[in-house]
Amino acid sequence: MAVVKVIEILAESNKSWEDATKIAVAEASKTIRNIQAVYIESFQAIVENNEIARYRVDAKVSFLVEK
Repeated sequence: MAVVKVIEILAESNKSWEDATKIAVAEASKTIRNIQAVYIESFQAIVENNEIARYRVDAKVSFLVEK
């Protein structure tokens, strides 16, 4: 029986929410193996001078736990 663990990661990009998600997975993959999925719980944008300056995601990354 497989066991899956879920961690929460906050990531930020100055390009897009999609890029912030890619950054979250890339950073998680530096120390975690067997990543299976990423679920975005929430989105946030930081506004400066009436324009979006940064995009943030609250990502839940799931991975298989090794035996």
